Amino acid sequence: MSLEKTPVTVVTGFLGAGKTTLIRHLLQNPQGRRLAVLVNEFGDVGVDGDLIRACADANCPEANIVELTNGCICCTVADEFIPSIERLLALDPKPDHIVIETSGLALPKPLLKAFDWPDLRSRITIDGVVTVADAEAVAAGRFAPDPAHPGNASEVDHETPLSEVFEDQIACADIVLLSKADLAGEGGLAAAREIIAAEAPRPLPMIALTEGVIDPRVVLGINAAAEDDLAARPSHHDGEEEHDHDDFDTVVIDLPEQAAPEALAQKVAGLAEAQKILRVKGHVAIQDKPLRLLVQAVGARVRHQFDRPWGDRPRQGRLVVIAEKGDIDPDAIRAALA
Repeated sequence: MSLEKTPVTVVTGFLGAGKTTLIRHLLQNPQGRRLAVLVNEFGDVGVDGDLIRACADANCPEANIVELTNGCICCTVADEFIPSIERLLALDPKPDHIVIETSGLALPKPLLKAFDWPDLRSRITIDGVVTVADAEAVAAGRFAPDPAHPGNASEVDHETPLSEVFEDQIACADIVLLSKADLAGEGGLAAAREIIAAEAPRPLPMIALTEGVIDPRVVLGINAAAEDDLAARPSHHDGEEEHDHDDFDTVVIDLPEQAAPEALAQKVAGLAEAQKILRVKGHVAIQDKPLRLLVQAVGARVRHQFDRPWGDRPRQGRLVVIAEKGDIDPDAIRAALA
């Protein structure tokens, strides 16, 4: 039996930052590594796992891809996370490297603490925490504290749920990938770098990328051993026995066949602007088209593409909509998408 620890890379970042796109690129460019992936989603419809399974091959067969939906693994460590990691470690042949994609709302720190679990500590090491940050959204101030509470108000008063999650994800990072560099442009990238540098508890390397394309050697093989370095990774929730995600909520909307992708994209964009929706993702059936339409939206920025045949699955569209709890109105959302 090998005593060598299996390296684990934690990929974190807010909803829609591009984590799945990055992991798909790593799977398609494993550079000889046998990879395994653990995917976690906040909603109960597994879109990201579906996208990653589409990349399954000899280096990462479907058996090496585990998906946890409907909650954040940072809250279900003993019940779901540890058994899932043990399942991956028990694979034969054993993976050379495990990649964990956290939910966009997950706090990385509680997850890192889980690696101290007695049954795991001797078998795995946290190779690195990779935080994917949407450069355009960061530059636009989408994760900034609430401007309604400026000045000398205490930190607790003016932090928003978004800014807290974002800051925790930055504080845990070993490297920050500035995604969607093509949309942000040079000015947006410069602004994002400045904002992130101001939030980070220590200097962090920041690399711009588009469509998740990066040399895997940059993000796999950091050798950070982050489980031994938790004190240098502060969190808004340090000292709390438990935490929750009550600030955010999700609703699943079932949709019949749609006439055209463009019309649906306009509805989704309008929904984000009218109701402060953070994230929309899912698959929809388009009339006379054998392929599923993958819909992904971050705020009012909507992308769609045909990805794979429906096959023998029912042509039933389902979209997961995520927002802060006060902004989720299922009836209004359904009406907007009808």
